[in-house]
Amino acid sequence: MKPRPPTMRGKRRYILARILPYGMAADQKQVYLSVIEAATSLFGDAAVGLAQPAVIFCEGGYVVVRCRRGTEKDIAVALATVNAIADERAALRTVAVSGTIRALRRRIKPVRPLSEAGDVKFGETYFTVYRYPRQKVDLVEKGIKHQKSLFFTEADLEER
Repeated sequence: MKPRPPTMRGKRRYILARILPYGMAADQKQVYLSVIEAATSLFGDAAVGLAQPAVIFCEGGYVVVRCRRGTEKDIAVALATVNAIADERAALRTVAVSGTIRALRRRIKPVRPLSEAGDVKFGETYFTVYRYPRQKVDLVEKGIKHQKSLFFTEADLEER
């Protein structure tokens, strides 16, 4: 059987979304189930069936979702309402919408920690510093598995 010519194919749109928090390892199937659950709770089964959302790939902190043309705004709204992926708290933030996956792959920026990560001492404890894009900084206490939250004021930052 011959493939359909481009003029007879259904028009698709692709949505690029960033997975937050940085560094979360998300499974493609679990992301799909979260997106479908969020879209169904917002718009119902009939509207989601017409939109035909599908997760194309999920890697490097980004996810690409396919949908029918004209429904991309609805699916982008549904992506914003996702609050958990596989029982882990997460959020999806829309980055771009395009007609091709190739154009979206050019928009993907690495979300791994910058190379300027190092160690710092506050008080009597040592912390590993991870700097992320958009000026986010995480401090993880050395030698302990869980993360300890630290909050700084401008005066603390000026002392350094």
